[in-house]
Amino acid sequence: MSEMKDMIVDVVERMLKEKVDKDLVDTVEQGNWAPELWDLFKENGMTAVAITEENGGAGGDIEDLLNIVRLTGKYAAPIPFAETTFANYLLEFTSLQVIEDLATYMLCPNQAFTLENGKLTGEAIQIPWARHTKHLVTLAHSLEGTHLVEIDLSQAEIKHGTNLAGEPRDTAIFHHANVSQVSAVLSPDKMHAITTLNTAFQLALMTGAIDKINDLTVQYTKEREQFGRPIHRFQLVQQHIVHLAGETAIALAAFNNVTEALQMNKQNSEVAYARIRFEEIIQTVTTIAHQVHAAIGTTHEHSLHQFTRRLWSWRDEGASTSSWTNLVATQLLENSGDSLWGYLTSFSSSSPLLKVEG
Repeated sequence: MSEMKDMIVDVVERMLKEKVDKDLVDTVEQGNWAPELWDLFKENGMTAVAITEENGGAGGDIEDLLNIVRLTGKYAAPIPFAETTFANYLLEFTSLQVIEDLATYMLCPNQAFTLENGKLTGEAIQIPWARHTKHLVTLAHSLEGTHLVEIDLSQAEIKHGTNLAGEPRDTAIFHHANVSQVSAVLSPDKMHAITTLNTAFQLALMTGAIDKINDLTVQYTKEREQFGRPIHRFQLVQQHIVHLAGETAIALAAFNNVTEALQMNKQNSEVAYARIRFEEIIQTVTTIAHQVHAAIGTTHEHSLHQFTRRLWSWRDEGASTSSWTNLVATQLLENSGDSLWGYLTSFSSSSPLLKVEG
């Protein structure tokens, strides 16, 4: 475990508690964001936590960064923090130069962008925060194979869109645009590593939102009275709270397992198993929270929907549960042979999955 983590988490949580409230989160649905909060993160070095010292960063690790991402999910911080930091993580991972400005990424599952003679052409949808950022890190396909590229978004035609939570999810269209950086051809192992990292960042965001939903629900049951007493005194509500607490604990444990696996550089399926389990967690947590809150949880005046809508939106982005399920099933069928238990308990060797090259 990183020695920096506790200090970083404490600093970030204090900043978010002080600066982020429901009204600030609401500004996202009006097409705005929180540049002052971004500046505060940048001034405190949080945007460079996991960038190596050689590239001007703090030299932290993936555990530090994912815990900051988790907190931005917990407070629904209206800044492209996860997007910018993940874009830079990918650039370092593929031996490219990190960038200081706001950035976003899109890992297109199909060949949305083509690369020819250093020119990018194509159209991708659902790009997070594209209208507010300056750089796009994405996959591009050439005759040689698939590359990671970085390109200036000023060259794109951007069409605004949003997800269910009102967060920016834009379309970017490029016509023979000049790329700023391009990686070597990515191997299948590197492509899998990139997908794994992307899912880990999404799990961090979702873990934070789940934690917040649990807090909001417990608080509401203490404040809301029925028949002359707080509703948390009623047995049925207590059963809901216990179930919610259990799912929240599972989410936090799964997230911690993921960060440990990535930090220890172990090639296993923690990310896949966590992502598969999160599908059930999200369904259970949002159902219980809205049942306990009743109609008030869906009103604009209450903050619960800000987090449940984000959970539903984030769940549908990136590699899906079905793709991770298919991958795990294929691995089991191809590798377990006559000893499924032996295969499941054999993941102890290290792999170069997350070592930054260069």
